[in-house]
Amino acid sequence: HRGGGPPDHGAARPRPAVTVDFPAAEWYNSAREKLREVNSVTQEELDGLLARAIAQARAVGIPVSGRVRPAVRLNRRACTRFGCCVCREGWYTIELSAQLAREGTERAVMQVLCHEVLHTCYGCSNHGPRWRGYAQRMNAAYGYQIQRTDNYDALGIQDHRPVRYYVVCQRCGRRIPRMKRSPLVDHPGRYRCACGGVLRVEPVPPI
Repeated sequence: HRGGGPPDHGAARPRPAVTVDFPAAEWYNSAREKLREVNSVTQEELDGLLARAIAQARAVGIPVSGRVRPAVRLNRRACTRFGCCVCREGWYTIELSAQLAREGTERAVMQVLCHEVLHTCYGCSNHGPRWRGYAQRMNAAYGYQIQRTDNYDALGIQDHRPVRYYVVCQRCGRRIPRMKRSPLVDHPGRYRCACGGVLRVEPVPPI
């Protein structure tokens, strides 16, 4: 998750076209063949959205790496994350969950692609201050809600995972579904609801 340099706040200059010239050209051709279509969303459309996300970031002075592979890789097994940025041999591959590509709106897909594209910038392998600053810049410019994590409701897609726990606020009654154990589930006393209420865990009985 490294690449690029400090943002260029000078006058806009035309950028050279991205040339696909890397050792794994066979991978790119294979990806386009295998992932040509997921329901109504084609591989070409996803690749076009990735190119748009990169262009939007560069238009506001964000130094996206020039070594981003142009094909989005769909992950059909991902159920706890919506996107991922993988760096191998100096090239970045942007992954997207097949469910998001299938069920999400174009806006939701773009938001996740932009999130991952920011990880290709220098010093942005995690969600530290530099990444958050770039995310805020994208949100201000394009109205996204890029943040460290996303959730099914925010992206407008259905969560098919079985709920195993509810974390319940004792003040406002908010019920937070959780599909697996986590620090929040194991130690709810360490956390508070947004309203300030104490949290309690209710296991869901197996069916």
